[in-house]
Amino acid sequence: MSRFFARKLDAGALLAETRCMSTRAATAGIRQRSIAGRIRARIERGGERVWRVTDFQSADRAWTAQAIAQALSRLSRQGEVRRLGKGLYYRGRETAFGPSLPSPAMVQSLPIAGRKIFPSGHAAASMLGLTTQQPSRPEIATTGLSLPRLIVGKQTVIRTRRPESWRSLDAEDAVVLEVLRQRGTSSELSADETVKRLLVVVNKPGRFVRLCRVAASEPPRVRAMLGAIGQQLRRSPRALTRLRSTLNQLSKFDFGKLAALKHAAEWQARLERARASVSAS
Repeated sequence: MSRFFARKLDAGALLAETRCMSTRAATAGIRQRSIAGRIRARIERGGERVWRVTDFQSADRAWTAQAIAQALSRLSRQGEVRRLGKGLYYRGRETAFGPSLPSPAMVQSLPIAGRKIFPSGHAAASMLGLTTQQPSRPEIATTGLSLPRLIVGKQTVIRTRRPESWRSLDAEDAVVLEVLRQRGTSSELSADETVKRLLVVVNKPGRFVRLCRVAASEPPRVRAMLGAIGQQLRRSPRALTRLRSTLNQLSKFDFGKLAALKHAAEWQARLERARASVSAS
């Protein structure tokens, strides 16, 4: 074969390969735009929520994690979603105070390694039916030393270093302890109604036992309030004796609204402050 024909064949092969590569690139670009469009449509239908890359992999098994991540990243740059962290995006809504932030319930569901998150403050009181108020700033508690502000938001009130023993509790168990730690101050109910509601919540099957298991890691005032609740619910004398043995008998505790518990004085509530708290409510 002459050199002329050899060169012609090489040039033809190179041209064919170039065209093939261009076609593949164009097809990939169209496919990526198709993925982004379908992801955008699903996000718009989903309303306010947090999205993970894995949420979209079930929609089409042919979609790779990289393709989904690229589409979400593009939507983030366009302002359609807000990136919270690696593989995490938030679709918010406009409010009178600006773009919304993830709620405590949304934050609680996020995969933040090594840390559990629970509602706190008014969010905790609301979960137990003690208030209908919604705080202007989200409030959360965590077993960790900190939480990434990129995820929870700059305005969020974070209460850190909750005991590691809380990991064994469900959300409502932990919220009961959070309300006790705050002496019921986030309740909008009267002292008597606050106590009545807490008794109903703690009286659920197995709850008092679970709370007693982690009581050793709680502040003394919480153990005292838990003992007063247990006594009013006529719980096991043995369990109450164990709780009482952990308290310094010379100490007095501020029960806040929980001073309305029937046996508060027996569990070392400060009577003067207790009367003032009850009358104020």
